[in-house]
Amino acid sequence: MRKKLKIIILLSVLVVIMVGAAGPVTDRYFEILKNLDIFATLFKEVNTHYVDETNPSTLMKSGINGMLKTLDPYTSYIAADQIESYRIMTTGEYSGIGAIVETIDGVSTVTMPYEGFAAFEAGLRAGDEVHAINDISLEKKTSEEVRYLMKGQSNSEITLTIKRYGMEEMFDVKVKREKIAVDSVPYAEMITDNIGYVRLTSFTQNVGRSIGIKALNLLEQGAAGIILDLRGNPGGLLSEAVNVSNVFIKKGKKIVTQKGKIREKDWTYNTLNDPVDPDIPVVILIDSNSASASEIVSGVMQDYDRGVLVGRKTFGKGLVQIERPLSYDAVVKITTAKYYTPAGRCIQAIDYANRDKDGSVGKIPDSLKNEFYTVNGRLVYDGGGIDPDVEVAAKSHAPITNSLIRNNLIFHFATEYFYTQQNAKPDSPSQVKLSDAEYDGFVSWLSDKEFSYETKVERQVEELIKVAKMEKRYVTLRTTLDELVSTSQHNTAKDLITFKDEILTLLEQEIAGRYFFEKGIIEAALEKDDDVRTAIQILNDPIRYNAILNSN
Repeated sequence: MRKKLKIIILLSVLVVIMVGAAGPVTDRYFEILKNLDIFATLFKEVNTHYVDETNPSTLMKSGINGMLKTLDPYTSYIAADQIESYRIMTTGEYSGIGAIVETIDGVSTVTMPYEGFAAFEAGLRAGDEVHAINDISLEKKTSEEVRYLMKGQSNSEITLTIKRYGMEEMFDVKVKREKIAVDSVPYAEMITDNIGYVRLTSFTQNVGRSIGIKALNLLEQGAAGIILDLRGNPGGLLSEAVNVSNVFIKKGKKIVTQKGKIREKDWTYNTLNDPVDPDIPVVILIDSNSASASEIVSGVMQDYDRGVLVGRKTFGKGLVQIERPLSYDAVVKITTAKYYTPAGRCIQAIDYANRDKDGSVGKIPDSLKNEFYTVNGRLVYDGGGIDPDVEVAAKSHAPITNSLIRNNLIFHFATEYFYTQQNAKPDSPSQVKLSDAEYDGFVSWLSDKEFSYETKVERQVEELIKVAKMEKRYVTLRTTLDELVSTSQHNTAKDLITFKDEILTLLEQEIAGRYFFEKGIIEAALEKDDDVRTAIQILNDPIRYNAILNSN
């Protein structure tokens, strides 16, 4: 059987090679056949003689992934059992209950029901613990197994066993699965009297049309400027990057060109329709997690001087992938080309394997960059993402805040607050404000909760002690080091006061999400968002806006 499998593999590969080559087998194709023969022989020997039982599928998948890792991070193998998750990423659609369920403190917990879908209509809310699905206990189930049980054929019914805060007994909720279309534009509203704000989370099917409709609605409400938020947007469909650009870019303009090894497949994408508004001032928000299609839109708007980019340098992914079908319903996603902005820039990070901790490509040496010019003559560069026109420093949370998030304490407090303050529902997310007394109540609530953290100073002092011991100077420096340890120790009570503002902001956002769901979290965050504040200032100052776009 193994010999037959080996022969089938080699013959299949040979046929593919011969068809693709349309000519004599060269030394290159001999090398391919030789190494496939070695691989098949090795695979057979390991399965036959290894001391423990092996899983052929796991071994083969590891071999495939190992091979693809030598290429780039985006060429990847997608097994048949992963196809559904992959399709959700590109289409935003799946059949399920319409809720985000995550493992919190070891328990499957609803973190956000989507408004208008099955889970929401059935009454599920953030903080509800799911202990069983159709009487199958979830106690030892992985997140992947729980997601599998949640999904299924549309119109099929499942029963969830729920534990809710404030209720002693668990109860069952029947939910009918349905086709879920995750909205990639979760928020599009006027945030001042004259400025509209649009959040775009991914480039899924038809998102360009959705952006156009929502931009038009904002114009009808009196928007004199629009903020397009692409922060954290990982990209998606290339065609939708073209369509989103077309909302603001005139018909017939070049948007992006892809160039690869097979020159016959090089292609330039142009706008096909009239824009919603070709002149309205636009600010695009970007950061180190804005990637791929987000960078196409950002680069296009910058190259045409059509909008001002605010935030931080983008991720730097300028590679194009195509899907190729494999046997047994698997798929391989292969990088086939690089894309170029209208000015000719390739924004692919020169060294995408080495990044800063925040995911950004860091500073690329000027000697490795190429110069390009926007329509108005502004100097821009390639090699490692899109640089913002106006940079805003990234915010980072204090260690104590990160610990509260990591230990889900902000999430749990919001759940308790929601169920104990039912008679004080706010009229809008912006009205969710905790008083000083309520924050003090949160601090008291933390008194019996377990959470720990270490500051950067404490880590550096520990490292200093290690170095002192290694260099045999610890005894000499012990008194000084002990004093340094004592003075550098964090004080939780003081930190809760020092970093009250940022902790309070996160509490209010999470609580706003309990009352107003995803839109509530977004809207509650806007008020203290430095990027948004900067964008509003620029849009309200036409002289500054035009000066940025003409600063050559």
